[in-house]
Amino acid sequence: MTVITATTAVPSQELVFLSEVFPLSITQANLANFTVTPEIDQETGNRLSFHLSRKLEQAVAVWHEYRLWVLTPIQQPQLNISQCQIALLALQKDVPDLCDQPLQLQEDSAALASTSVLSKVAFQILRIRQPFRPILVTSVGGLAVNRKIKFWAETIELQGEDCAALSLTVRTEIAYSGSLADFYTNNVAQESPEDLLVGLPVQDFDLGSNGSIVQIIGVIAEHRDRLLQLAAGHATRHFIETAPDGEFVVAIRFGKGKKLFHYPLSALRPSITAETAGQFGFDYGQFLRFTKIPNTERQQLLTNFKAQAADVLMPYGFAIRRSLNSSEHPDLFWQPVTPVDQTPLLFGKGVIGVRGRVLQGLSNGGVYHRHTNFQPGIIRIAALKLCDGSVNAFLEAAQKRLKRYGFESEIIDRKALSISNLSGAEARAALEKTVNKLITVPVDIVLTFLPQSDRDTDDQDGGSLYHLVYSLLLRRNIASQVIYDGTLTDVEHGQVLNQVVPGILAKLGNLPFILAEPLEIADYFIGLDISRSTKVKLAGTLNACASVRLYGKQGEFINYLLEDALLEGEEIPQRLLERLLPATLEDKTIFIYRDGRFCGREVPNLLERAQAIGAKFILVECRKSGIPRLYNLRQKTLAAPSQGLALRLSSREAVLITTQVSERVGLARPLRLTVHNAGQPAPIEKVVETTLKLTLLHHGALKAPRLPMPIYGADRVAGLRLKGIYPSSLLEGDRQFWL
Repeated sequence: MTVITATTAVPSQELVFLSEVFPLSITQANLANFTVTPEIDQETGNRLSFHLSRKLEQAVAVWHEYRLWVLTPIQQPQLNISQCQIALLALQKDVPDLCDQPLQLQEDSAALASTSVLSKVAFQILRIRQPFRPILVTSVGGLAVNRKIKFWAETIELQGEDCAALSLTVRTEIAYSGSLADFYTNNVAQESPEDLLVGLPVQDFDLGSNGSIVQIIGVIAEHRDRLLQLAAGHATRHFIETAPDGEFVVAIRFGKGKKLFHYPLSALRPSITAETAGQFGFDYGQFLRFTKIPNTERQQLLTNFKAQAADVLMPYGFAIRRSLNSSEHPDLFWQPVTPVDQTPLLFGKGVIGVRGRVLQGLSNGGVYHRHTNFQPGIIRIAALKLCDGSVNAFLEAAQKRLKRYGFESEIIDRKALSISNLSGAEARAALEKTVNKLITVPVDIVLTFLPQSDRDTDDQDGGSLYHLVYSLLLRRNIASQVIYDGTLTDVEHGQVLNQVVPGILAKLGNLPFILAEPLEIADYFIGLDISRSTKVKLAGTLNACASVRLYGKQGEFINYLLEDALLEGEEIPQRLLERLLPATLEDKTIFIYRDGRFCGREVPNLLERAQAIGAKFILVECRKSGIPRLYNLRQKTLAAPSQGLALRLSSREAVLITTQVSERVGLARPLRLTVHNAGQPAPIEKVVETTLKLTLLHHGALKAPRLPMPIYGADRVAGLRLKGIYPSSLLEGDRQFWL
């Protein structure tokens, strides 16, 4: 059995575990706090504190739990209510859209600053004072590759007490050398302004905040005076003052905020990432090697950035301590005693194997559970080839591999379609006709071989052939497996089959393997997610509720449930939660993952449902961003973290490494797991152990994914639903068609 234990058994001189979490100590908090009337919401409070921090010469302000907190340097007198009220009134004149009525402060000397307030204040100091400068790595073809620091507030638990902290991490940014105005000038002849700009990811020059363009609202001549009143940053103000009269002003949404902010094009620049580079005409691949940060460089950068942060925080009474490490805090770090790849799995015929030898387990025992269609039954295969070269050898090898795992198969039909001389629309029409002919005789699965060029066509107007064939087959409840010709050319067939064949068996409703030992924390495991599709021409996003999938105590997939209604917003409505959590779960403990944070009234609605059906719900948020990295430290040199390494941030929160990544690829990205305090209590150690084990049950690939299986494919299922790809007559089923 894989057991999570503290790392006290690991000699510190041999291996030390490090994190990017830096505890803070404060010798003197020169801190005042005020309530504000009329009451304002969190988003307005955050804007208020940010702008007030920029207006105050030395002091900084944060908004926390309906209070305004103002910190002054320890060598200066604390600001009194009169000074803060005068600054606030002046701020409201400068930023008239902050609130539609005058804000009044009331002193609240009885309130005590929590560790969350102190963390937020330290973060705000760094955010406002901006001590960090990007470090240029290289500049190529109009793009600059920089190393930058990213930081945020943390609250951790040390020796049973809450402690303020900061996370500091190093990242690579690929920055457009010019402004969005330059990009527009160079490309406007190719598209209309709306088609070119709306939906583009951008970054402001002042703070480097990332957002996207929602709409064009006019030209700067019409809005200059108004924008100058609103401008907070020096760079933004300069661009507003100097922009030509005819330059467009665009509305930007930052993150998930509701408010739109107006900028001239020259105050923004394109945001270049792996996902967005193509929109700006850049090949991200040519920059990929520059994005990888060697561990020795990362170590030096973290040391330098920490020193810069310490210098800025010191006048306010803050000191940054050493990052959390296993030498000083061995009780905070865990590893599985049994290596992850040795986790026992159960295959067919009662054969017990290990995660690192899945193929051997399938060869010895076959699949753990055969779908009723194949007890017995022959897998009926059709093959569709749209690429050059022969695939006969691969098909023959696939049949042999299926037989090795206990399944007979038959190639019912083979068809080839040449699309090299066809337009996109013609190719899609020809493919649809060919698929219709191919499945005239009933088949269980279609193996489709596509040209490599189709990989990058998802975002084109007509969509990819991959999604078209997927849709055509799935609507008829026929499984689909796509293989690109580049894979067949570059990878030995046996290696391809190692990944493909277990996935084929799972798509057909079989269970290749489960955990050999039951998970103790709950009876069932469920994942909730909302997949988002941006409305390119309108404000907001169009969402679909992801499928909910039910897994048993040994991680066995039981069934899925798809919601066919499209949703607006981030919150999963109560009616859907009730439909997705049936009364048959009575008297059971259900472990519910939320991909990201629970939103709106989701938690109250879930608790109400739990009470109504007599069940217990453990509510766990699983976040993928804003997470401190973990490291191994060998002979005072940073190294990649061990798979399964975890850091306990508190009794309800932990950071977990679920994957093993080679150094040439980069560093493993951890997950942040948070047990919601309103749900059924659960030891964070058990949550870590459970999550780690649930990542090992992916039947579509040998490499374990980053996410636990209940939410691993949720965004993909919802994304397919948004594209109209789902089993049209099966909104509930027992086949993992999304693999």
